[in-house]
Amino acid sequence: MSALGQFKRWAVRLGAVALAASAAMPASARVSTGVHPYIEVQQVLNADLDSGETLTYTAVAAGVDAGVSTRRVRAQISYRYEKRFGWGDDLVDGDSHTGIAQLSADLIPNMLRASAGALATRARSDGVGPIFGFTNVDDPAISEVYSFYAGPELSTRIGALNVTGSYRFGLVEVDNKALRGLPLAPGAILLDRFDSSTNHSLSASVGMDVGELPFGWTVGGGYFLEEADRLDQEFEARFIRGDVVVPVGSTLALTAGVGYEKIESSQQDILRDAAGRPVVTPGGRLIGDPTKPRLLAYETDGIIWDAGVIYRPSRRTELQARVGQRYGGTTVTASLSHKINERYGLSASIYDGVETFGRLLIADLAAVPVEFDIRRNPLNNNVGGIGGCVFGTDPGTGACFDDAFQSIAGSSFRNRGANILFSGGRGPWGFGIGANYSSRRYYQPIVEQGFALDRRTDESFGLYAGATRDLSRTSTVSLDAYANWFDSGLTGAESAFSTGITGGYYQSFLFDRLQAHAALGLFTTDNGEFDSTVASALVGLRYGF
Repeated sequence: MSALGQFKRWAVRLGAVALAASAAMPASARVSTGVHPYIEVQQVLNADLDSGETLTYTAVAAGVDAGVSTRRVRAQISYRYEKRFGWGDDLVDGDSHTGIAQLSADLIPNMLRASAGALATRARSDGVGPIFGFTNVDDPAISEVYSFYAGPELSTRIGALNVTGSYRFGLVEVDNKALRGLPLAPGAILLDRFDSSTNHSLSASVGMDVGELPFGWTVGGGYFLEEADRLDQEFEARFIRGDVVVPVGSTLALTAGVGYEKIESSQQDILRDAAGRPVVTPGGRLIGDPTKPRLLAYETDGIIWDAGVIYRPSRRTELQARVGQRYGGTTVTASLSHKINERYGLSASIYDGVETFGRLLIADLAAVPVEFDIRRNPLNNNVGGIGGCVFGTDPGTGACFDDAFQSIAGSSFRNRGANILFSGGRGPWGFGIGANYSSRRYYQPIVEQGFALDRRTDESFGLYAGATRDLSRTSTVSLDAYANWFDSGLTGAESAFSTGITGGYYQSFLFDRLQAHAALGLFTTDNGEFDSTVASALVGLRYGF
């Protein structure tokens, strides 16, 4: 079975598990459940303000927003299938699946928990930014992305010892329909495309809190394995380390850790013709040669250490910062969570690690809270503007996906950057703001021909903001905006910059079952090769069952 087929099978199982778990609970234990299917029709007009060209299409969609919340099970899903019909020869009919689902179930209360999640969305591989408006199915920059994860988490106490353990299975599939039969242009760079991968993550630790001793301690280890279809790539990482925490006041503690880590990324050599040139598929994909020795793309092996501080001035605030030696150089990491009050929250992090696209996407998906904001941009229709940030209903929580979606490549890479989320609401107002900066240095085997992108470093910055206001019980207005910058690091290639702003209005009728909505948007793109300014207008009707 293909990875995409596995994704669809597991996505169905995820929804079935959530509903079955809810049905198995006694009525007195249920907190809330809700299933809201709908159908929708939209008419959209896109006008290129530079060329004067106008394109129109009709979209018909069906979807469901559902949630389950009990004492032991929490689950939420937002899924939408959309079919677009272009007016005229310039637009090709197409469809899309977009959605996100999260599940958390307490198998043994306060001891063993199971988590699962799934994602379906579209993403760009050219760094231009989010996908808005109509995109042709033959656009080689657009890919469909599917991912799924599931696994148990153990957390218990044995006497004075804290014992934890976890296992997570992840599956990622990227499907670019346009590249299936696209001929490779003469002299084109062989792009390092991603197909699909499965990954396994295992970790365990044992430790003791401050109390029995004047300091706390933890000893733990982990193992990660990713196997990708592209050139039979393998990414394997393992570590073991010990950490101590020493309080130096009521709100401040010092922490330090030391351990051993080994990371190795390898893949098949590439198939070549008699002249030594790489053999590629009609879509420009490299073909592996299993008769040759495997190629080493990245390896690190040795002692790792870090030291830092933990600052907790109140229950609402925690700051951690560390500096150390890892990956053959200095590393700096930090995290901040701050609840300003019950209505507003902030979270931020500085990260540094060696990653793969599949590993990073699963980590981002797992960071999305079970209770997430299901609001969709009317001219995007990805949940929470996936490709930017997905916000949790708890202020200050959520996850940004730019660090993953702008690294859709088969290579491993050193990923350094920072992100910040700020969200909340009061009365009729609700808002979310997210920003992310990433710098990725890619690792590929150094061979005579075929891999021109080894040690390439790209950079990206994304800023996303959205706000809603309820005008009445049946009417709402929304405003969404983004700015995105991307530098591929390729010689002679210019950086890309894009911006967009969308405003929407929603009005409900017929006991809230029928909703009319309208939206206006303005989007700009500049990637050096062309400038584009597109205005979009949308009107639509949705009927909820």
